[in-house]
Amino acid sequence: MTLIEHLRELRGRLFKSVLAIVAGAVAAAFFYGQLFDLLTDPFNGQVERLAAERDLDARLTITDVAGPFLLQLKVSLVTGVVVASPVWLYQLWAFIVPGLHGNERRWSRLFAAIAGPLFIGGVLVGYYVLPKGIGILLDFTPQDVSNLVEVDKYLSFILRMLLVFGVAFEIPLFVVMLNLAGTVSGRALGRYRPWIVVGTFVFAAVATPSTDPISMLFLALPMTMLFVLAEVIARIIDRRRGTGSEGDYEAWEDDQVSPLDVRRDPADERPSRLDDVDD
Repeated sequence: MTLIEHLRELRGRLFKSVLAIVAGAVAAAFFYGQLFDLLTDPFNGQVERLAAERDLDARLTITDVAGPFLLQLKVSLVTGVVVASPVWLYQLWAFIVPGLHGNERRWSRLFAAIAGPLFIGGVLVGYYVLPKGIGILLDFTPQDVSNLVEVDKYLSFILRMLLVFGVAFEIPLFVVMLNLAGTVSGRALGRYRPWIVVGTFVFAAVATPSTDPISMLFLALPMTMLFVLAEVIARIIDRRRGTGSEGDYEAWEDDQVSPLDVRRDPADERPSRLDDVDD
């Protein structure tokens, strides 16, 4: 395919992805009340607990005339992104698939089916962690001080948290995709596993907006397990390709000559082509 054809295909994939997200957002707008209650339940639950324990006064507020409309628009769009995740993740993978061999495309059907549920699973884990992070942060409010939280900032905090968890759960899957494309090998993943684990915890600490250790661990531990699973799958794929038993080239010096396996023709014991050249 030429560069123009690739750009046209990319435009078509982006159009389908945006169309799916808009359709999901429009559908979510009809359930805005239920979605708003779902997003504010973690906050209200922690406020009730802290009010009973230490008489904390905290509430959600809107301080802008256009705030309610922008709030509904933001909630609907983010819900559309989550609901349409199987579509836009498939479009992303379908754009990569033409560069793979036929036998590798069979794996793509399985991974395309996993991508959407994995993203939604990450969002659900993030929603489970939310109350714990919110409770820790609200507990820092000084005594006899009212904490008036703007709804827009609160929802930005929550939606970022959910999207970070959803995207983070997709990273190991993209590692397997890179292995299918021949960019990353299972041996390389195993060699750099300690650095990957450290990088995962650093990413979890930076990406989670709550900055509490509980949220970081709930993101880092599943990601680490998924990375280990991605390494196992990559090694299986390499073994099926016959590339899993390659020599360790890093064990050889740059100026050291590797041994050549000069084979003889078993039929007539004539020298191989390499011997003919030497003669």
